[in-house]
Amino acid sequence: MTDLQTIAENYIAAWNEADPATREALLAAAFTADISYRDPIMQGDGHAGIAALIDGVKTQFPGFRFSLKGEPDGFGDAIRFSWNLGPAGSESVIEGTDVGVIEDGRLKTVTGFLDKVPAQ
Repeated sequence: MTDLQTIAENYIAAWNEADPATREALLAAAFTADISYRDPIMQGDGHAGIAALIDGVKTQFPGFRFSLKGEPDGFGDAIRFSWNLGPAGSESVIEGTDVGVIEDGRLKTVTGFLDKVPAQ
């Protein structure tokens, strides 16, 4: 049986890791080599593509951290989980929900939805 909590936690850990070498190991634990990520404002493929997205978020939102919001759920090879993004120890500024396809205990595809974004 697939452990949805572990999959979601691995995802969050990869997005929070600042050290590129440590992050590479987390990317390998969270995502298949051919991961495909899409959300309304960015997209990336493979571990290098996801690492570039993470670097972009870290540059745009320095000091912000991701956290899980609620419990992940899913069925078959699908997972859905929500997350928060904000300064450590503060209320989230951005929130989202991601839907993924699981292969061998890792995410093969992720489609992200933004549930809360700052006013422009």
